[in-house]
Amino acid sequence: MRLKHVIVALLLICFVGSVQAASDLSGTWVFNGKKGENLGMMAALEETLVVTQTAELLTIDFTDVFRGNTSTRQVKLDLTGTVADNLAAMGGKSKTASTWDGEKLVTTWTSINGVGAEVVRTETHMLIDDGAGLTVTSERANKPNMVMVYEKQ
Repeated sequence: MRLKHVIVALLLICFVGSVQAASDLSGTWVFNGKKGENLGMMAALEETLVVTQTAELLTIDFTDVFRGNTSTRQVKLDLTGTVADNLAAMGGKSKTASTWDGEKLVTTWTSINGVGAEVVRTETHMLIDDGAGLTVTSERANKPNMVMVYEKQ
């Protein structure tokens, strides 16, 4: 009986591993502030993402220009399910946990805000237009979802 459970567990691990390779988000992506939803001030952002991806790790190098100021940062998302330390867009320390949901990469960001309360945000990366576009949807409690659209260069 125990052997049967081990075999089932191994088959599930193999299945999950095969699903994880469903989308390759690698490439250079440029934000289109004219597209998307609920962008607010973010519509004025000039942002370029350089994404590299292996089976275990997705690395995103951000270059942002906002109101004449340029900033860079790097996010590393562990694709094995291990929680990773990252910096959020505003520089706050965050814990990220990423999983594949079919062809979508779903990442949960957990951080502490300025008054000490835990903040959780779910971010979903999904290819569109046969891989020519990328959407990043951010879900935050009590706020409408923000959808950012990027075009592959």
